[in-house]
Amino acid sequence: MAETPSLAGDGRAMLIYRLLGETYGIRAWTPRREPLHELISTMLSHRTTEANEAKAFDQLWARFGSWEAIAAAEPAEIAQAIAPANFAEAKAPRIKAVLKQIIAERGAPSIDFLADLPVEEGMAWLESLPGVGPKTASLVLLFCFHKPVLPVDTHVHRVSGRIGLIGPKVNAEQAHNLLAAQLPDDADVLWNFHLNMLHHGQRICVWERPRCGKCSLREHCDYGRAHGRQPEAAQ
Repeated sequence: MAETPSLAGDGRAMLIYRLLGETYGIRAWTPRREPLHELISTMLSHRTTEANEAKAFDQLWARFGSWEAIAAAEPAEIAQAIAPANFAEAKAPRIKAVLKQIIAERGAPSIDFLADLPVEEGMAWLESLPGVGPKTASLVLLFCFHKPVLPVDTHVHRVSGRIGLIGPKVNAEQAHNLLAAQLPDDADVLWNFHLNMLHHGQRICVWERPRCGKCSLREHCDYGRAHGRQPEAAQ
């Protein structure tokens, strides 16, 4: 029987991409939300669930009805509206500051101009906004403008570390460039890689008790091999 070829570096990341594609599918890119909505919702999403993020945004918009009104509101009023999201008191002044800066710099509550900027310039501009880091910036550029960047959220970071695509001491911010360097500079590939790693982290490679026996990646995963997990019987 032939030996399994080396899977280090780019080849291993692309193998994971293909296996996840077989498990969850490969989709054609479509924009998810209006860009400024995407930016603010992503800020709301930090350390909270998707359901609470959506509820917080809906309440924010129902109360104020425009970006200008949110930018003009007191942080305490914003915090009250976004209460379903965790850490509302910390997120509210950042949301207000971001909207004020965008309106002051661009003359309108819009970030559509990012479509015409190179990736590096778009990332730098977004990260100049209060409370916006590489995860939020890359997610906006990829999901809204089809730019070839890779967002690394908690699920992508955890799954990548367990597989061995990044080292155990690599934090989520460092992982953006390290993972992107192992994949083609292709927005469609990066979009599907992000989505499928996210799904895998939510369904199989969960934080507390990873379901290695049901994992399509287990033969190529450092964690799975080290823990000797066996396939689970079909249910």
